[in-house]
Amino acid sequence: MSWAGPSAHRVPDAGAAWTAPQRGARPGQLDVRRKFNLRDTFFRRPASYDQRIYGEPEDHVAIPDQDTLTDDAPAGVVIREGDYGAKVYAVEPGGAEFIPLHERHGRPLNLFWTWVSPNMEFATIFVGVLGVAAFGLSFWESFLAIVIGTALGGISQGLLSQEGPLFGVPQMVLSRLGFGYWGNVLPAGLNSITAGIGWFAVNSVSATFALNTLTHLAKPACLVIVVLVQVVVAFFGHNLVQYFERYAFPILTIIFLIASVVVLSKAHPGVAHKSIPGGFLITLGASFGYAVGWNPYASDYTRYMKPTVSKTAVAFWSFLGLFLSCVLLEVVGAAAATVISPGAALGDNPTGAFTGLMNTPLADVTLLAICLGGISANALNIYSGAMSFVAMGIRLPLALRRALVAVVFGIIGFILALTGLHDAATKYNNFLLVIAYWIAPWLAVTFCNRLLRRNRTPADLEPLLFDKKYTDWAGPVAMLVGVVVSIIFFSNQTEYVGVVPKHVGGAGDLTFEVGFVLTAVIYLGWHAITDRGRSRAAVSA
Repeated sequence: MSWAGPSAHRVPDAGAAWTAPQRGARPGQLDVRRKFNLRDTFFRRPASYDQRIYGEPEDHVAIPDQDTLTDDAPAGVVIREGDYGAKVYAVEPGGAEFIPLHERHGRPLNLFWTWVSPNMEFATIFVGVLGVAAFGLSFWESFLAIVIGTALGGISQGLLSQEGPLFGVPQMVLSRLGFGYWGNVLPAGLNSITAGIGWFAVNSVSATFALNTLTHLAKPACLVIVVLVQVVVAFFGHNLVQYFERYAFPILTIIFLIASVVVLSKAHPGVAHKSIPGGFLITLGASFGYAVGWNPYASDYTRYMKPTVSKTAVAFWSFLGLFLSCVLLEVVGAAAATVISPGAALGDNPTGAFTGLMNTPLADVTLLAICLGGISANALNIYSGAMSFVAMGIRLPLALRRALVAVVFGIIGFILALTGLHDAATKYNNFLLVIAYWIAPWLAVTFCNRLLRRNRTPADLEPLLFDKKYTDWAGPVAMLVGVVVSIIFFSNQTEYVGVVPKHVGGAGDLTFEVGFVLTAVIYLGWHAITDRGRSRAAVSA
């Protein structure tokens, strides 16, 4: 893609008067409007299609005038530059901008394997292992905690996914509606760290364990191999990520279904157990944290769909893919922990302990599937982590800014994963709980904002997503208070035990529940006061 002339000519705001330039401008003559040299894509573009540069190369804003194709992008939005369409082996250009309608493609059914494949990995199994081996729950207690926690995370995943086709932007750009443009740096920054670095390290470790057990290569060497494959897939972008998940889906599903039958046939659901105080709520929090960890990515993988797709289908397939895959493998993990000793299940090689329940051929194939599943998960983690980073509003005047950020996150995640090759069980449980600690308050703001704007159309709201002057300080303030207060009083993990669990051992970990409710109350209360004040001012005026 190329564009003529300087890239910093500003076009007046959408609401301002604007005079079209003369059509006969000489080559090299400065002009406030620049057309991109975009090649035709598989999706036919109307002849009048026109993109305008506003400010830096990443700021392509649709300007409402008679010459602009207003039905390809709403007025005032920042349009992703470049020509991408449905190409699989092309690097996705741009960053976190609006996807123009002529580039939209995909079906809601695609979301099923998008969310099944990345959960077909050992990190999912290990959530179930923790409930029995670490917290002493019975198999059936773990089963109940897993179903409840995963269902909550799956429902929110479906609801968030619905808005991707309508708004055409990543989840962390949509988050600006509840937090304001700059206030959104809080959740977007947290997600760029937890997704692009934290989850990347977690899944890289589980895939490394599997490859190490299978090949007996040194763990650092296995980690290098795993990280390289993950970063390459994420570097190319959305279409290759979706393509990878689609073709990994049948391989992972068949192998893990066979392995699950074998493990469940050897389980002892009625084995004696000794629960730690609050173990059920901690397990519920861990399973919720695992499922809800995908929520900040939800619309990243629906934003390329046409706005006319069924919202119900989008929500259903997103929920079903996430719920079925997580519940199946977490329950299998709980079943395995009824057979394996806690020391082996939580030891230096939990992957090897799990596959030790199978005969050698099936164990080897399962190890390969665990490695492939970890790569599937991290392709999404690096991609969405990079997307969250560019959604923070940091200006990177590079056409491949998202792709380059993905590479940087891969390098940082590799270094972090090296430190996670030891004492993985404790670190993983703490990480899952921390995920839930901040995502629950973020969800509270997101859903409360959605409630307040239920009568407004996407066309009304879309320009706010790219308006740097748009603020809603209720969002970041409510989230910060919800996170800090809930952790101080209710956190229950090895790194920190809150005030309530210290004095009431059976309280478990209620951090995400309290954080959600407290944040919602503050956000809605803030808006009830400020909105009433605006209404009175409008009446008096």
